[in-house]
Amino acid sequence: MRTPTTLNDWIDQSLTLDPPRSKSLVMTIFGDAVVPHGGLAWLGSLIELTAPFGINDRLLRTSVFRLAQEGWLGAQRDGRRSNYAITPEAMQRFTRAFRRVYAAPSVHWDGSWTILLGANGLTATERAALRKELVWEGYAVIAPGIAGHPAGDAAALDDLLGRLDLRGKVYVVQAAQLPGVQGKPLGDLVAEGWDLSEVASGYERFVERFAPLRELLRQLQQNQLPAEQAFIVRTLVIHAYRRVQLHDPQLPVELLPDPWPGAAAFELARELYKLSYVAAEEHIVAALRREDPAAPLAHEAFHDRFGGLG
Repeated sequence: MRTPTTLNDWIDQSLTLDPPRSKSLVMTIFGDAVVPHGGLAWLGSLIELTAPFGINDRLLRTSVFRLAQEGWLGAQRDGRRSNYAITPEAMQRFTRAFRRVYAAPSVHWDGSWTILLGANGLTATERAALRKELVWEGYAVIAPGIAGHPAGDAAALDDLLGRLDLRGKVYVVQAAQLPGVQGKPLGDLVAEGWDLSEVASGYERFVERFAPLRELLRQLQQNQLPAEQAFIVRTLVIHAYRRVQLHDPQLPVELLPDPWPGAAAFELARELYKLSYVAAEEHIVAALRREDPAAPLAHEAFHDRFGGLG
């Protein structure tokens, strides 16, 4: 990728070399732009918001239809118009996933692990579903029928078991090193459970791709940054960063390689977001209000992203 000389140049190169997939982009736009503004978007607004990324009407309609089939989006009609929102059933998981996008990688280890046992007593279908969801939550299969994580989120795990109707069907325990016994350090399980090389490479590629953008944005004052360009930049940053994070098991900082490229990627994402979010909000509000004049401004919690946008 040649060094871009203008913001437009960077955007054109980025969309040419790595065009976002429609369905995934819709999820990014909902999480980053729609949910803070009430969570509902009319189809016309979604068409306007996705058009700069090369997504045409037909492709967008197909994407929202599939997301509705998968239970992520719910649709309502008003005459010939349709609007979409994250379904109540998906909202908790959706909110948790996006909350970690804007949170610094600062989980600390108390020396214990969350362990799930007894998956061998489940049906094959239940085991497959449980394994898929646990991997998505960052757990590793550390032995047949045993999954674990050194910083397991109890609420997220209970919600996961509830969604799969597996509450009371597996053992969930907290394990710690037994004092007085010279066993292997529990921290060594990280190397056995996860290959972090691909995640690290993903963060490094993110930094390489978006570092030139930092200098281009710094050269512009906020009032010089066109609203649509700011929205494109902000969306591409979060979309790319979120894709890496989906594969990051969110391990405690004490168990990560030092230096961990995820820290540099977070700092870059935060700076780019702070440089672009004000102008991007103008474009988002205008697009939402073209279909719904009562669409609200971003809620107060929006400004807490990345440790505070002020």
